[in-house]
Formats: sequence, structure tokens, C-alpha cells
Amino acid sequence: MTTLEIKDLHVEVANPDEAGEPIKILKGVNLTVKSGETHAIMGPNGSGKSTLSYAIAGHPKYTVTSGSITLDGEDVLEMSVDERARAGLFLAMQYPVEVPGVSVSNFLRTAATAVRGEAPKLRTWVKEVKETMSALEIDPAFVERSVNEGFSGGEKKRQEILQLSLLKPKIAVLDETDSGLDVDALRIVSNGVNGYKERENGGVLLITHYTRILRYIQPDFVHVFIGGRIVAEGGPELAEELDANGYVRFTSAAVGA
Repeated sequence: MTTLEIKDLHVEVANPDEAGEPIKILKGVNLTVKSGETHAIMGPNGSGKSTLSYAIAGHPKYTVTSGSITLDGEDVLEMSVDERARAGLFLAMQYPVEVPGVSVSNFLRTAATAVRGEAPKLRTWVKEVKETMSALEIDPAFVERSVNEGFSGGEKKRQEILQLSLLKPKIAVLDETDSGLDVDALRIVSNGVNGYKERENGGVLLITHYTRILRYIQPDFVHVFIGGRIVAEGGPELAEELDANGYVRFTSAAVGA
């Protein structure tokens, strides 16, 4: 059983205006994600959802000013970015970056070697990659292309889920994985996430604006994120309420507070 625990997390980012004070984004986030659980974080634009994902992953732009993040009791904030990946954390980004000159094939095997601590046996690895790509309906020629270079939005997101499936992390943080996906791509990506959770008993932290992906990836817990903190929690019925009524009830309460 793996546990990712976030306690009273405060995070700020440098103000683009050099004369300005840092901007405080997260203002006391408390969240626990365990193996086999799917947590959906929902909230309007600018509420800090993506900042949470970057803080977990160790993005240098974001500074944790107080609070803690632990993985099975180990201090994540003391780990480098690559150490966090080796410990079992994975981030699928909202806007995956291009890596010109590095093929998907080389990238995936290098990443797997780093995470597993040894290079996977080539014959077994090739079979594993082919089977995973087939499940995600990815063209075999895809692996010879440079990572994300010239990829469509759907191809980028499938490549992220391909990484997820092959790297087998303990906890997967998915930052708006449904962004820019058509209906077919959404189904395929969601099936990939569900397959990962079932095979690895992984914990999933799914950040999204919309409930449409939750029709495919059933959450155990739903958290409403407003103004840099979690203001409400519940089950799938909370997502249904948000779909019907939006965030007005929660934003109004936050302003009143």
C-alpha cells in the first residue's frame, strides 16, 4: 500500500513583474491519495490545480513555503525531480513539451531504465511496448518520431499514457489529460488510465475542469479546488452537482469567507 500525503501545503510563484512580490497560489492544501484510489480535483481556471501537480513533481518555478508532501513517509520535497520519479511519482502534463532529436523509442527505454534501475531486456521490452501501443491504438511508426514534435493534441496525450503504462508508477498525477481530446481519444486515454490502475493498483490524482472524463474514469473521491485550497469533498455525486450547477456555490462561499 502506497500513500501520498499532502499537509497544509503553501506554494508561491515568482511574479513576472520583477519588482512584485511572489504570488501565493496554494494556501493550505490537505490531501491523501492511496494505492487503488482515484481522486478527481475539479475547479475553475486559476484556482491552483495545476500548481499542485507541479509542486508534487518538483517544478523549479514553484516554491513550497510551508507544509509537507510525503510518499510512504519519505519527504518528497527533499527529493530531486528524478528521485521523485524513481520513488514512484508520475506527472502527465497538460501541455507536454517537445523533445526534438530524441525518438519516442529511445526516450521510453531510457526512462524505464532510470526508473527500474536497470535496462529492460530488449526482447521483452519490445513486446511490452508493442502491446501497450496496440491497446492505446498508436501507430507502430510512432516510436521513431521525436518526442511530441509535430504531434497532435491527442497524440501527445496518448504518449503520456504510454509512458504511464510502461513506467508503472505508484501514484499518477494527471493534469487535465482530457484537454483537447476528441471523443475517441478521450475513450482510449481513459481506458489506458483504467488499465494502469487495475494492473498496478496505482493511485490516481486526476485534475480536470469537466466531468466528461469522469464518465470513463470513475472517481472514488471528488475535491473542489477554489482559491488555492480544497473547499469541498465528496464522491461521484459531487461531480454530478458541479456538472449541473457549476462552481458558483463554492466560489460565492469562498468570497464570503
